[in-house]
Amino acid sequence: MSSGHEPDPRRWKALTVTLVAGFMSLLDVSIVSVALPSIQHGLGTSPVGVQWVVSGYALAFGLALVPAGRLGDAIGRRTVFLCALSGFVLFSALAGVAPTTEVLIVARLLQGVSAGALAPQNSALIQQLFRGAERGRAFGFFGSTVGISTAVGPVVGGVILAVAGEDEGWRWIFYVNVPIGVLALVLAARLLPRGRKGSRGQLDLLGAALLGTGVLAVMLPLVLAEAGGLAELWWLFALGAALLVLFVRWERRIATRDGSPLLDVRLFTSTPGYGTGALLGLVYFVGFSGIWLVFALYFQTGLGYTPLESGLAVTPFAVGSAASAVIGGRLVETWGRKLTVTGLSLVTVGLVATALVLRFAPAHLAGWAVAPALLIGGIGGGWVISPNTTLTLRHVPVSMAGAAGGALQTGQRIGSAVGTAALAGVFYAVLSGTGQDFGEAALVAIGGAAVVVALALVVGVVELRARPRCPAPAEGAHAVSDAG
Repeated sequence: MSSGHEPDPRRWKALTVTLVAGFMSLLDVSIVSVALPSIQHGLGTSPVGVQWVVSGYALAFGLALVPAGRLGDAIGRRTVFLCALSGFVLFSALAGVAPTTEVLIVARLLQGVSAGALAPQNSALIQQLFRGAERGRAFGFFGSTVGISTAVGPVVGGVILAVAGEDEGWRWIFYVNVPIGVLALVLAARLLPRGRKGSRGQLDLLGAALLGTGVLAVMLPLVLAEAGGLAELWWLFALGAALLVLFVRWERRIATRDGSPLLDVRLFTSTPGYGTGALLGLVYFVGFSGIWLVFALYFQTGLGYTPLESGLAVTPFAVGSAASAVIGGRLVETWGRKLTVTGLSLVTVGLVATALVLRFAPAHLAGWAVAPALLIGGIGGGWVISPNTTLTLRHVPVSMAGAAGGALQTGQRIGSAVGTAALAGVFYAVLSGTGQDFGEAALVAIGGAAVVVALALVVGVVELRARPRCPAPAEGAHAVSDAG
């Protein structure tokens, strides 16, 4: 990038498009989780079938991230964004009208691919449109959107189910995407920059196949953990590891021959902060993502809360995250890695306090008593995800922003799958071993999440000590070549 870069005068309006798309795809995850009992009742499906409604989406989402990010780098992010958003709207409508479980699962798989293709374009467009302190602010608004969608998802889902009824209410969970998506499409067509394409050259199809099958082999046992996937499909972990090693070797070979790799692995070794930031994100999502299922099990199964009441009980975390993410976007350029270290410290303290409150507070007061601890954890959470994304991608060439953002989010998806499977497994194991003591199960599971977040804190401290000062990169100065 040249020092004479002229910012797009419509960049802040264009940002609204990425926020709308991000809000919609993330809202869909939290809303659907609340609606699973309604789906099972309405379609008369099995627990395994209804699990695929969530797991299939997560799996397809994770598989699409890096290939779609690289495709956006190669042929244009606006083009991929519009196609992916159109697909998401179409497949949301298909999920809403699905007459059978099989049709619903197929629609969710396709919806997941579309959402996975959208996600790296969001972060890459922010990379493309913003520079310096403005980029941190833009990622801060994006992080606030993540927090708000997490906050309102269970609540909106509970309201829709209460109004529309048990049998058909779940269909409106998917229909809500249609008007939001159409609005986003209109805005995207008008505001997103056409821009020049990123790197030239043929797409790395073999690399995409190796990465896709490797990620599939790692994630499949995890997303099917509750249906016995870990016990029956454990051998896929070894296969996935082997395929990912082959992927890295293949990408290195292409890069040394000046080809167009799907993901330039030198980003992890030669780009300041990228490898550490990706590791921090993966570890944090192991602890962060699994707690929501534990909360749902504790409040709904253990205390008999309705889906709406359960959603309201955990809202303080998401509200705190939404508010602090906006502030974090303004602080990240001056605080740097200190901001994520501070955030991870607050999340750890908040989760420890939450685990203790749920264990020892009277059951009828648990939802209220846990609010301050969740608020503290949420404030910290707003200083982790978006600032870490900004710091991890700040030295990445804009021409590789899609693939780099996709790889970062792939690690987060894998972390989410690991955390959800592990923490739910711990919760059920303690529940079984203590004669259905839900407080003890919540204490151990959420305490385990706090330990994992503390490990992410260690990664952040190591990065901070290695690079106590992390000035913004000079325009055009990148560790990995922007050419090709």
